[in-house]
Amino acid sequence: MPSLILKPTPSTKTYQRHQPDKTSLYQLIHDNYLALDRYFSEQGKYLSAYVKREFDAYLKCGKLENGFLRVRCEDCHHERLVTFICKKRGF
Repeated sequence: MPSLILKPTPSTKTYQRHQPDKTSLYQLIHDNYLALDRYFSEQGKYLSAYVKREFDAYLKCGKLENGFLRVRCEDCHHERLVTFICKKRGF
C-alpha cells in the first residue's frame, strides 16, 4: 500500500479510525439485509439495483479489509491506517 508522510502540527487532533461495524445502523443492515431481499423475492418483488448497490457499498465502507492508506509521521515515525470510505450518501 502507498504511504503518506505528514508533518505534525500543534493543532492536530487525535485521529479516531471510523469503525462502521460498531454502529447500530450497520448491525441492523448487516443482520437483516439478506433476509429482507429474500422476503421480497418470495413475494415476487425485488429491491432495485440502486438500493442493492447502496446496501452493499454501505456494508463495505470504512473497513480495513476493503482498502486503507498507511500514514506515517515524519518526525516520530508513528503510523496509522486510514480506511477508504465510499462517500455515498444514500442512507
